[in-house]
Amino acid sequence: MFEVCVEETFAAGHALRGYKGKCENVHGHNYRIQLAVEGPELNDIGLLVDFGDVKRAVREVVGRLDHQFINDLQPFDTINPSAENLARYFYDEVRARLDERFRIRHARIYETDTAWATYRPAT
Repeated sequence: MFEVCVEETFAAGHALRGYKGKCENVHGHNYRIQLAVEGPELNDIGLLVDFGDVKRAVREVVGRLDHQFINDLQPFDTINPSAENLARYFYDEVRARLDERFRIRHARIYETDTAWATYRPAT
């Protein structure tokens, strides 16, 4: 199995509804999104997928969130903009933009260099 991974960064604000502590207040992060794509075979020139195609898909999603208050955006106007929900959001949004012959292994969102959440579908 081969795996290709890309990372992008963006800055955004959010507030966690129902959280009892500092994070219920409006605050921001310099997020880092890491997305890994996997597949069993390479194409005829030895690539699983073009890094540029994966980056383009991730950047489209980042462009929607960058320098925004995430709570105001769908679906986060109804679900909490937690790191866990953001990871799943990236997974779903990028999945819809990539060729179906690739499987997204995981989407990992970092709120800081030492704190992250990962989403991967049940196998």
